[in-house]
Amino acid sequence: MTFPVWFKSLLLASLSLALWVGAAFWVPQPVYALGGPQLPLNSPAPDFTLPSNSGEGEISLSDYRGQWVVLYFYPQDFTPGCTLEARRFQKDLPLYREKNTAILGVSVDSVDSHREFCEEEGLRFPLLADTSGAVSKAYSSWLSGMSLRHTYLIDPEGILRERFLAVQPAIHSQEVLERLTSLQASISSAT
Repeated sequence: MTFPVWFKSLLLASLSLALWVGAAFWVPQPVYALGGPQLPLNSPAPDFTLPSNSGEGEISLSDYRGQWVVLYFYPQDFTPGCTLEARRFQKDLPLYREKNTAILGVSVDSVDSHREFCEEEGLRFPLLADTSGAVSKAYSSWLSGMSLRHTYLIDPEGILRERFLAVQPAIHSQEVLERLTSLQASISSAT
């Protein structure tokens, strides 16, 4: 079946108008990921206090005011992807420290599991035991009894500046470093 040229033009114009009108009334929706709706960027990061493997007892996010924080959630100690991700963060730890940035890992594993994992892998940053999943849930990084592989960049004032939801353990630390560098540059140039 063929349509006359005027009909095709009318149809195209109608579709264009519908798209234009729809775009004029479009309202941005919250970001959803596995784990639920994500916290909005540029809003305060939920504070928390969790036990740590570091021997310091409990650690709170507010303890890190005045420096950047890489808060990364991961499913389980000693698994291949989680081990690779942790090794990459450890390898890049001096670069993070040069940028006044702390790394905090969070999973539902116990403090003892974290301690063994850090000893075996030579990790020199704290791993926090979110055994109830409350913090993972607060960051929408929870699914079926475990933390999801999500990472959040939090600025020195405790503001959530970036999120990483589709994490690839082999390249993730470099990806976070690149974004951290650009965020720090944009914030310092704005002041």
